[in-house]
Amino acid sequence: MDLGDLLAPDGVIAPLKVKSKKQALQELAQRASTATGLEQREIFDTLLQRERLGSTGLGRGIAIPHVKFRSLKSIVCLFARLDAPIDFESHDNEPVDLIFLLLAPEHASGDHLKALARISRLVRDPAMLERLRTAPDAEALKGVLTAPATSHAA
Repeated sequence: MDLGDLLAPDGVIAPLKVKSKKQALQELAQRASTATGLEQREIFDTLLQRERLGSTGLGRGIAIPHVKFRSLKSIVCLFARLDAPIDFESHDNEPVDLIFLLLAPEHASGDHLKALARISRLVRDPAMLERLRTAPDAEALKGVLTAPATSHAA
């Protein structure tokens, strides 16, 4: 599964200027609404419900909020690099500066898991994290995110 196929048009946001987890989810819900046609409030409320189950902050500055919607036709991903790290209640208590938002159709459990696995593999690579954190702008970030995966990656 190629991340480039999942990224929404204009789905790379850098820098995203937010001060809190809630504000980050609001901003991402607004962008996701534009990309999907779903109501911004429905996306935001669903993201908040998901976060109440447990933080999607993975650690090492990365969060992958992910939710499903009955009315969605295909998986949509947005990526944001934050202007300044924020508390995301991550398991390692480190603030988050990279967020992958993943929205999936309710019926696409297999593809949803494949997309999560693809993102997880991507962010396990320290060199990739460095490129994501140092790319000069959203266009360069999109290039980093859509570059073909190397066969020797972890």
